[in-house]
Amino acid sequence: MTLNELGAKLSEMYNNAPKGDSVAMIHLFGIKYASEIKGCNYSKKDIITQSGISTSYLTELTKGVKLAEYVIPKN
Repeated sequence: MTLNELGAKLSEMYNNAPKGDSVAMIHLFGIKYASEIKGCNYSKKDIITQSGISTSYLTELTKGVKLAEYVIPKN
């Protein structure tokens, strides 16, 4: 995936999250797209910046990518 695609998907998941689940959606993005995130030449900070959400969520994205080793999304 390109940087634009990753950023757009993260933005979509974050902005369309049910009330109170925005941070969980950042984690879920990290889980679902961990292989793309790890395999690309972009940093997690680049992806966050491209998405338009606050860079303070970088830690949350990192948590999601780490969780991908241990969990499988339901959908």
